[in-house]
Amino acid sequence: MKILLVDGTMFGLKTGAILKQVAQYIQELNASYDIELMCFKDYQHQIVDGSPLNEDMKKMIQQFEEADAYIIATPIFQASIPGVLKNAFDFLHPKTMRYKPVSIVANGGTYQHHLVVENQLKPILDYFRALVTPNYVYTHTSHFDDNNNIVDEDVHQRLRELARVFEQYCEMSKTLPKETLDQH
Repeated sequence: MKILLVDGTMFGLKTGAILKQVAQYIQELNASYDIELMCFKDYQHQIVDGSPLNEDMKKMIQQFEEADAYIIATPIFQASIPGVLKNAFDFLHPKTMRYKPVSIVANGGTYQHHLVVENQLKPILDYFRALVTPNYVYTHTSHFDDNNNIVDEDVHQRLRELARVFEQYCEMSKTLPKETLDQH
């Protein structure tokens, strides 16, 4: 099973630090998973405007299509997900993530920004009909040290729980038919 860890920002290091920690916890549960990290800062992004796709956007789309499950990491900027993350979703075919497990981790500067996950990111993933795990982990800048290491034990416990639930969703998804009955 191929797990794509999506660092959905061009700036900062905290989302990548969270993903690396989640990857460790997933590997502890099931070492057979092929885990791949996608860092948006490594791609030459273009806006969805009907122009021919550049090679980086073709590669990004292919990585999404080939993955069997995802961990989406996003910072919260100005009470919203980054435009580059929304833009990436706009490139994907609506069936790309269908019936595939997805867990969410996010980081923000205020505790209230966790609502962005509920109000913006989950509806997008619901549109894709992804199997979104019920638990997501929201972190605050105070949960990290100066080197972007997670120092809050409660966050570690929640990330372990997220990995456990995600792994179960991955196993469950193996038996789900991937063909759709509708044309939407």
